[in-house]
Amino acid sequence: MRSEYGTHSLRRTKASIIYRATRNLRAVQILPGHSKIENTVRYLGIDVEDALALAENTEI
Repeated sequence: MRSEYGTHSLRRTKASIIYRATRNLRAVQILPGHSKIENTVRYLGIDVEDALALAENTEI
């Protein structure tokens, strides 16, 4: 029987849960190792303008 969930879908789910809980796009960017914030935005399936505004307002 083939599994319906793979390691990639679980990684994506965890990143989505963390983003929804914290709205910290930069922290979520680090988890999957994305070098560009735009990749994380696509990964999460969120609006680019909203994501960039959040990233600019998030200090690390």
